[in-house]
Amino acid sequence: MSQLQLNTLQPAAGAKHAARRVGRGSGSGYGKTAGRGHKGQKSRSGGYHKVGFEGGQMPLQRRLPKRGFTAPGGHLHAEVRLSDLQRLDVEEIDVNVLKQAGVVGQLVRYAKVIKSGELSRKVVLKGLRATAGARAAIEAAGGSLAE
Repeated sequence: MSQLQLNTLQPAAGAKHAARRVGRGSGSGYGKTAGRGHKGQKSRSGGYHKVGFEGGQMPLQRRLPKRGFTAPGGHLHAEVRLSDLQRLDVEEIDVNVLKQAGVVGQLVRYAKVIKSGELSRKVVLKGLRATAGARAAIEAAGGSLAE
């Protein structure tokens, strides 16, 4: 077998079919109406409907209820778990520390600590908010929140 070369590449036998040439006479089998049938919107040139159109029936995207909400600037806020704080090896924690550790994204400006997981070491939070349960857990571990 010869070596594979770019100038000899071709599809496998039977993989390609000749294009259907419509409107080229009755002998082709696709003459006259060119496979479009008789009359109607779909037979006309340029005559078709928009995506999702259901013949005048209320379309699916309008029948279904709206769901969800994305707050403007929602990517600026992040939630941080107590277990995330436990893994960090620094005592003073602010948003920049969280960004460097990869706990929150680079675009985040505000972070709030939530009570999820365990915290057994002292941490000092600077510029971070915390829920009441998280605040109690941080203070029970000997830590504090400096606003």
